[in-house]
Amino acid sequence: MNTNFSLFFENINITWFDNDIYMLLLRMFVNLFFLTIIIRYLYYSKTKRKDYLFTYYLIGMITFFLCFGLKKLDIDTGMGLGLFAIFGIIRYRTDAIEIKEMTYLFLVIGLSVVNALGMNNISVAEIAIINIVTVALTFILERLWLMKHETRKTINYERIDLITPENYEAMKGDLEKRTGLSINRVEVGKIDFMNDTALIRIYYYADEQEFSDYHVS
Repeated sequence: MNTNFSLFFENINITWFDNDIYMLLLRMFVNLFFLTIIIRYLYYSKTKRKDYLFTYYLIGMITFFLCFGLKKLDIDTGMGLGLFAIFGIIRYRTDAIEIKEMTYLFLVIGLSVVNALGMNNISVAEIAIINIVTVALTFILERLWLMKHETRKTINYERIDLITPENYEAMKGDLEKRTGLSINRVEVGKIDFMNDTALIRIYYYADEQEFSDYHVS
């Protein structure tokens, strides 16, 4: 009976363990460490959006495991084409997300790909430099250069008499009184003369407000 089991496992050619598992664990922890800095301490501390916190972590780790697994198959051209197809599924059939969230998404995917694919051809020191420089640049842009995060709301505005350029300040003051926000600038969009309404987009610094709504474009 034992002989039959031994023949069975020999015929299906299952590799139970190889030394690449140490490389997987090392690069996985490196990837997770730098993703945590970017997602949890740079992005989330500013936006407080738990939905993207969930999304970035899972997409980053799944991308890492996917690329690491495909690299083991040694398919260079095919892998490149496959990655483009895989990243195509990220076009979720939901509301469009803001450019900043899309940039963080690309950053998470890019770092995960680099950490996964540089198995033997790139040293750990080089991987560390790539991750550190990326995190440092993100920190500088997020915390030092761009201290204020400008966000926006789109409002269906019925005071159509105030949308003219000469009444800009009056319209801005009326919007600030209604919304309770300190508005930085206002843009007038589509105007509906049939219903006497206009789509107004207001911009304000989210860090200076008591509330903000990043879901509204």
